[in-house]
Formats: sequence, C-alpha cells, structure tokens
Amino acid sequence: MDRRWGISVPLPELSLPEQRELIAELPDLGYTDVWSSEANGADAFTPLALASTWAPQLRLGTAIVPVYTRGPATLAMSAATLAAAAPGRFALGVGTSSNVIVERWNGIAFDEPYKRVRDTVRFLRQALRGEKVTESYDTFEVKGFTAGLVADPVPPVLVAALRPGMLKLAGREADGAIINWLSPDDVRTVVPYVRQGGADKEVVARIFVMPDIDPDTARGLARRHIAAYMNVPVYRAFHEWLGRDEFTPMWQAWDAGDRKGALAAIPDSVVDDLVVHGPAEYCRERVQQYVDNGVTTPAIALVAPGDPTEAVRALGLK
Repeated sequence: MDRRWGISVPLPELSLPEQRELIAELPDLGYTDVWSSEANGADAFTPLALASTWAPQLRLGTAIVPVYTRGPATLAMSAATLAAAAPGRFALGVGTSSNVIVERWNGIAFDEPYKRVRDTVRFLRQALRGEKVTESYDTFEVKGFTAGLVADPVPPVLVAALRPGMLKLAGREADGAIINWLSPDDVRTVVPYVRQGGADKEVVARIFVMPDIDPDTARGLARRHIAAYMNVPVYRAFHEWLGRDEFTPMWQAWDAGDRKGALAAIPDSVVDDLVVHGPAEYCRERVQQYVDNGVTTPAIALVAPGDPTEAVRALGLK
C-alpha cells in the first residue's frame, strides 16, 4: 500500500467556500486523503463532494457516517453517488456513533449497536454491488431494494471500531477499521484484532493535532475535548478496556457533577498520549509513530482555534 497522509475536513474556522484554495493545495503539500465526519457540524458527504472537484487527486473517506441516522437504502445511495462522482477515490466508513448523537440529538433508539453495524455492512455489501436486497436482518428489514446507481469500482466499506468485538467485525466483514482517541502505543493493542481478518485490512486513525501552540494552551484545549469524549459511554468503556486507570479520578468527578474538577483531574501524561501537540516537526514524527505501529492511513484532525492554513502547511509531508 502506498504511503497515505490524510487530514480531516471540513477544516476548522473556515467557511466551506473559504476552504477551496487550501484544499486544492493539499496534494502539493503531500496529503493523499481527506476524511470527513458527522456530528453536529457539516454532514459527512458534502465536504467530500466539494473536495473531489477542488483537488481531484485526493482520496475521499467518511470517518464516519452513523448507521442509525440514515435509512439503509439512503445510506447506500449517498455512498454510491459520491463513489460514482469520484471513481476509485472514495471509501465509506460507517459506525455506531454515540448515544448522544443518535438518541439525544436525533431521537433514535441506540439499540444493539454491534448488530446494527454488522447488519448495515452486510446490506451495503449487496446494495453497493447493485444486487436486489430482500432481507430480514436482526435490526431492520429491507424489502426489494435495488440501487439505481452502481459505482465502478464499488467503494470499500470500513467500520469504526473501539473494542475487540467491533474490531474483529471490521476485519472479518468489512475492508478495515477506523479508530480514534488512542495513543500510538494503543495502536499495537487494537490493530491485531482487525488483522485477524487479513493482513491487508486498512486501518484509518483520526489523530487530534495542535501544532506550534505552547504546551499550557494546548493542554488546556485538549482537556476540554478529552472530557467531552471520555465521558460518553462508548469511549469510557474503550479506555477502561485499554486499562487507562489515570481517567478514574476524572470519571468520578464527572459522575459527581463536578465538571471543573473533572477537567483538572486529567493528567498531563494522558493529554500528551491522546492529543499530539508541540512543534510541527515533532507532530509529524508523532503521527508517524501511529503509522509505524500499524495505522495505514493517518487522518490528522486539527483542533486548535484560528485560521488553519499555516498548521495545514506545516504538517504536510512536502
């Protein structure tokens, strides 16, 4: 596999139209991929559609689209449309998302997440090939759906995964896994589960990066991001499984309603493990450690405030 170097879009602090010139510059900076996400900002597909025309050399990927918030057929149609618009350059990443996004924000029951992802992947495999699908899955039923648009080639499907069950599913039934909120050392723990499904499985990692910001400021910003994620049940369970006991005081304070205490309880060592910060050269080296430990496609996610232009340029490989 060729060396990949990705970045998350849309880029922060810029409107979508304002990103055109910088995204067009990405290939010349050494970036090979752009990966989107979907929570409460831009949807997962539109920024990629724009990037596909602004920088046709880039590979496009969703990391991730929730399996609950679109119906199976609508999800397949969205994926097929982008794959047809950018032949051979799109990868569909799907996952459970979280109870916050699915239940609190979209009013959809967050039931049987493992089965819902498994069933969605099985449906997508058939639907994206243009097969007629009539199937009663454990978590939904499809009666007589045939996609009217079939991309050539059919896009790969990847699964967002944290713990062993989903990691194994990603390797067994999908083309690979999407991981995030972990350290380079943690990569050595999670990747072998994916590779049980084949040594060639792709592993995409969203890596949170703040280049050229002083350590105190970077750690203060990072603590807020960490607290927001690590108290969501799926991420808490992930780090409990990893054995990150350093989070226990933070979890205890959060459960007691002490938000300030929770922030203060996150040690610098954990911040430095999970969020890459420091001089741009060090940040590039730190991202490379993820690759050295088993990630095939790093997807840098800038989390610092302000115009991202210089950070994007500084983190490129050229």
